[in-house]
Amino acid sequence: MASEEAGRIIDLYQRKAQDWIESRARAGLFEKPWLERFRSLLPPAGPILDLGCGSAEPMAAYLIGLGHPVVGVDSSPAMIDVCRKHFPGQEWIVADMRTLALRRQFSGILAWDSFFHLGHDDQRRMFPLFREHAAPNAALMFTSGPAHGEAIGSFSGEPLYHASLDAAEYRSLLDRSGFRVVSHIMEDPDCGGHTVWLAQLI
Repeated sequence: MASEEAGRIIDLYQRKAQDWIESRARAGLFEKPWLERFRSLLPPAGPILDLGCGSAEPMAAYLIGLGHPVVGVDSSPAMIDVCRKHFPGQEWIVADMRTLALRRQFSGILAWDSFFHLGHDDQRRMFPLFREHAAPNAALMFTSGPAHGEAIGSFSGEPLYHASLDAAEYRSLLDRSGFRVVSHIMEDPDCGGHTVWLAQLI
């Protein structure tokens, strides 16, 4: 059942794009302290790859406003249409992050509230992809669950799939891909209970 819900994620966000945009706007930029930690590892105006960028508001918008070029990737054409309308000077790509191959490298890679919609094996396969798109000393920041498992939440009245590996496996995958953990907080009370990983390529 969980695997079926995982397979419905792309369709759900496409159909419910406007609902997501409205709910995200209400939440505000509660991620700002983490974005500042992420930015502290980047060169000035370093380019950023945002995987699962949604409508670009508010996270990519914040980074763009601080002078970082952003390449945003999302599986929802409706979301990408909004990005292109509001930020035409940036690059927005409709794609599944699991098969991304841009043949470019970035100073920073974000997978915030997106990577955790992938199943366990798909998450494991993302780490070489992160590495392929990481410039020397690149920062990587993503959110996960607090422990190994799967969970079905709800969005706009429909099931919403999440999965997580355990912390030890994330550390191992990061290490094998050449990243060191800079900061990791489980269920950060100052960030809406998010479990956050910030790493840097070494």
